[in-house]
Amino acid sequence: MRPGARLQAAIEVLEDVEARKRPAADALKDWMLSHRFAGSKDRADIGDTVFGAMRWRNSSAYRFGADTPRAWVLGAQAFGFGVDVGALEASFNDPHAPSALTEAERAALHGARTLGEAPAHVRGDYPEWLDASLARAFGDERAEEGAGLAAPAPLDLRANTLKTTRERLVAALAESPRLAGPPPLTPYSPDGVRVPWTQGRAFPWATEQSFLKGWFEVQDEGSQIAALLAGAKPGMQVADVCAGGGGKTLALSALMQNKGQLYAFDVDGRRLAPLHERIERAGVRNVQVRAPARTKDVLADLRGKMDVVFVDAPCTGSGTWRRAPDSKWRLGPNALAKRLEEQQQALDIAAPLVKPGGRLIYVTCSVLPEENGDAVDAFLARSEGFAPAPLVAPNAEIGTLVERCKLDDAGTRIQLSPRRAGCDGFFVASLSR
Repeated sequence: MRPGARLQAAIEVLEDVEARKRPAADALKDWMLSHRFAGSKDRADIGDTVFGAMRWRNSSAYRFGADTPRAWVLGAQAFGFGVDVGALEASFNDPHAPSALTEAERAALHGARTLGEAPAHVRGDYPEWLDASLARAFGDERAEEGAGLAAPAPLDLRANTLKTTRERLVAALAESPRLAGPPPLTPYSPDGVRVPWTQGRAFPWATEQSFLKGWFEVQDEGSQIAALLAGAKPGMQVADVCAGGGGKTLALSALMQNKGQLYAFDVDGRRLAPLHERIERAGVRNVQVRAPARTKDVLADLRGKMDVVFVDAPCTGSGTWRRAPDSKWRLGPNALAKRLEEQQQALDIAAPLVKPGGRLIYVTCSVLPEENGDAVDAFLARSEGFAPAPLVAPNAEIGTLVERCKLDDAGTRIQLSPRRAGCDGFFVASLSR
């Protein structure tokens, strides 16, 4: 496919997304199935363009004076990916390209309207209804923080120290023909490896021999940091009460060196299904998976016995907009309200399990104060026996990060973001009983 035809394909996919109000990945999949002539490079480029259009939707609409898929695609190409304007204009000469550029579009491509006077939600490419929330979180820097959440994200891996070391993993990946050389290390997590984002070229990690041998898991560095801040150590009794697919469960097990007991639970037992295979591949031996039961409390025997209870709470996922940019436009007030209810329910499940002197670690992949600090404060206001406790950093690098990103003087809670920490947006709070 020629460049113009790829642009037209992206516009068609985005029109489908808008018309049917569904995830971009679903619309892309359907388009690919009905256009099997598209090669792998075509598919990668169209996918990047579709998600790029979602990343920079507001700013593109502002520049071009039109909130349409065509404007989003033009903006993503010219101002997001930095495609040469001359080459972009030339691509419209193809018979399979979108209709010819208008004079207004040509002017916009050449920078006729800048973002200097645009509102924060335009410069930050986030929904306008969230502006007040992000102002609470980031103040006058919310546009810059939003822009960080709109940019493409690298692929972070966590070396599974139950089977290998980060150094051995890097050496193995350096031999992969799919990478240009050894990938860099993450700046804070001692087990993290970072594969930089490359336009039109995704790293097929699931077919790597090092993955099949259980040497690594895909896990954003922010998620790795959250697990590290839990303070789980060998021999402890730990519960992960919102385990889901188990990414943080596996990270906690590695920190415990397979010693002690780690209980993985989720209110939706279906989410736990992938965890069994992941446990086996990772060489984990100290995890008990406990799915919910209809007539009994499967966590009753753990009450008051856990050194650490980890709550990776359900949330809007606003901190992961880099990886799912279309999700920010599907998010609405009702969805946020539902997440707030679920977070308090998760805390109610977790609290009785913590032993006196134990810790409750509350985590979200969100940057919205309502489901972060507000949720913790609401729990403390209605619960006895819990108090904020300083987060304990496992190394100097994370200690520096905690100091920079802390939300209170004592360092009991932090807010990570791409702009502040180079990772997804994560909130972490520590409570003691």
